[in-house]
Amino acid sequence: MRGYVARASKAAASDSIFIVFTEEIAMSTYMAKKENLERKWYVIDAADKPLGKTAVVAATILRGKHRPEFTPNVDCGEFVIIINAEKAVLTGKKLDQKFYRHHSGYIGGLKETSYRKLMATKPELAMRLAVKGMLAKNSLGAKQIARLKVYAGAEHKQQAQQPVAYPAE
Repeated sequence: MRGYVARASKAAASDSIFIVFTEEIAMSTYMAKKENLERKWYVIDAADKPLGKTAVVAATILRGKHRPEFTPNVDCGEFVIIINAEKAVLTGKKLDQKFYRHHSGYIGGLKETSYRKLMATKPELAMRLAVKGMLAKNSLGAKQIARLKVYAGAEHKQQAQQPVAYPAE
């Protein structure tokens, strides 16, 4: 796409203004490519933070929206490790009023679990579902959620990747 530098001039005999295009300049938008991106590893501590706010930060990093070269149709996100998922909090009455529902595929096969039970038994699943709901529902979102690692406790298995602590609000 090309643009032009415009200069306004005033006609001598009349009060009309006309624009003269003097110089052609090239404008380009940077489009990130998957091959040129270097992915980093970030650790988010979910202890005593709301589940949803931690999930928002993780989804933003997984999508790559924190990067200046963010391109919506390119997977330019980073790897995210969430620790202390069991210590994440749900505000209000969500522990009792919010349910995780899934279907077995058979007639009458709707399964329902309250978040109180889910956070007690599988806190990693609750965090993963919160992050997954904030990503695209297509192949790009599937690649992004694959880079998420969630652990209930404070220990994780990715020390070799030298992850950097990311401050979650």
